[in-house]
Amino acid sequence: MRRQPPTPSVRYRLKLATWTVVRDGGQPSPRVLSSPDAAALLALDLARMADDDKEHFWTILLNAQNQYLLHTEVSVVTQSASLVHPREVLGPAIREGAASLVLVHNHPSGDPTPSPEDFRLTRQLAEGARLLDLRLHDHVIIGNGTERWVSLAQRGLI
Repeated sequence: MRRQPPTPSVRYRLKLATWTVVRDGGQPSPRVLSSPDAAALLALDLARMADDDKEHFWTILLNAQNQYLLHTEVSVVTQSASLVHPREVLGPAIREGAASLVLVHNHPSGDPTPSPEDFRLTRQLAEGARLLDLRLHDHVIIGNGTERWVSLAQRGLI
């Protein structure tokens, strides 16, 4: 009777991250984002926290009084274009019961000038938000490391 050699074991590593956002429903956020300047201040904070050479895309969710509810990072990409799908941007807004949202992304080059893709994506997301009875207040583009930013709402594109 011959013994079978032991089967080599295979290891798998499962990366799992879980986080819970807790907010007191009775206490509104003190941060109100009712102007492009206020949205840009939060956007600059998000870009500083990322602090890398990648393009990040965030959605900031607001209640009916334009008070900050939460933000979510939708996409991180190393190329010059961010891959963003409307369901990834608008889904959290619906789940959280947001009334409106602000889009934010950074340009690793430091130049916040909007690209044709930025304009196209903003139009697409604004239309999707309208269909879901959500208001898109702004799309703020941050230039990494420069403190420069562009508001597409200020440019009349939203």
